[in-house]
Amino acid sequence: MRSHPIYILRIAGLFDGISLLVLLSIAMPLKYIWGIDVAVTIVGSIHGGIFSLYTLSILYTAIRVKWSPLWAAASLIAAFVPLGNFLLDWQLKKAQVKYSVKPFNYALLVYSIVFFSFFDLFSQLPVMSTFATSVGASSFIVGFVIGLYSLANTLGNILSGMMTDKVGPFKILMVGLLLSSSALLLYHFVDQPSYLIIVRIIHGFVAGLIVPAAFTFSANTTINDQQGKKVAFTGTFVGLAAIIGPAFSGIMASKSSVPFVFTWVSIMGFTLAILSAIFLSKYKISKKEKNETIVPSSGSIFNAGVIKAYGGAFFLMFSQGVIAYLLPLHIQTLGYDSKLSGTLMSTFGIIAVLIFALPTNRIFDRVASSKTMAIGIGLMGLSQLLISQSTTTFALYSVLGLYGVGFAFLFPSINTMLINATPAELRGKAYGYFYAFFSLGVVAGSSVLGWLPFTIIEGFTFTGVILLLFAVFVSFNKQRAGALNR
Repeated sequence: MRSHPIYILRIAGLFDGISLLVLLSIAMPLKYIWGIDVAVTIVGSIHGGIFSLYTLSILYTAIRVKWSPLWAAASLIAAFVPLGNFLLDWQLKKAQVKYSVKPFNYALLVYSIVFFSFFDLFSQLPVMSTFATSVGASSFIVGFVIGLYSLANTLGNILSGMMTDKVGPFKILMVGLLLSSSALLLYHFVDQPSYLIIVRIIHGFVAGLIVPAAFTFSANTTINDQQGKKVAFTGTFVGLAAIIGPAFSGIMASKSSVPFVFTWVSIMGFTLAILSAIFLSKYKISKKEKNETIVPSSGSIFNAGVIKAYGGAFFLMFSQGVIAYLLPLHIQTLGYDSKLSGTLMSTFGIIAVLIFALPTNRIFDRVASSKTMAIGIGLMGLSQLLISQSTTTFALYSVLGLYGVGFAFLFPSINTMLINATPAELRGKAYGYFYAFFSLGVVAGSSVLGWLPFTIIEGFTFTGVILLLFAVFVSFNKQRAGALNR
């Protein structure tokens, strides 16, 4: 019974409860009564580490045990109540006998890996520029090291795609997780700009190995008529990373340091690597799960569907780069607090996550991906035009909500289109180039408009027109293909 997930949760909960009591009853009095600040620093760090392990045990138990989600919620709440873990342990001891263990769902682990990869990316956004400045980087170097990560990421994406087809996605996932988690620890040794440049190249490159392999693993273990729904659900974890990552790093960095933040992200990566070694290595594709694709293998991945998917990936992230670059400036020009930019970006992310996770995700298996793609890119283009004309908070929230709908339609559509346009044996390479276009889009979106002599409004307008033209191209290309088929 000691291997039962609930037993593991109980042990982690008891340690979490003890560390909380030590923090509240010993460390905090030492700081606030006797002025010994280091007590809270040491005990707080230990408690934070134990709490992280405790939350992982909650997640693991929720995955493996057939019980109500209310148990997971109660376990999390108990961690914030003194003696709460001890009271909960009394109930968990009874539940351990009552609830059976269910087979491990490998898909949740793949989703978690996707979350980690994007969480790693988004957690860098609020802190990297200030960290670069703190080690003596000039304004040029600050911008350079931010874009350098995406450029190195592009090379990692391409290599991952090619190697995934040769050795399989599992091995590349393991290499990517281990190297990326190790690279995050290198920031502790950065004390000058040249070291930061080297670390950014290494980090960007090895982090680029993960996503193509993860999406290939997921695609090759899903039957055709469920690809759209599954990709949409995967998008939920991308959206959650976009919402949680910046908030996590911003809060943690303000209380500790940027390398400390990356250490916790690294721990997450190593944990997923261990879980992958235990569970994914044993996973075998059953006959009913094998993707019986209708796409013939000709040795080439480039066809109309793939090219449109790559274009959609590029313009999706080009639009994101423009939002990240121009929206804060637009908010500042309007005289609003800079915090509004963050809440606006969270708004679009929340809307997208809801569409990904709710039954609305079924639309991506019932409607042709070219149609949903055209709708998505069109809504994003329209949103860019409307942002430039929005001056009130209500208008801005409404437009960013519309942008979230467009994002939610586009992301699953381009993934589904890519899957349906490539044979399984070339899908790793296809995904490698696919996410390379993602990375290039981020760089282009933030840098191209910086080079062009546009005002903020002209920048939004230019982007909106480009996206709408691409939406027209996708629609026209589909109609033309249909006419030729007839």
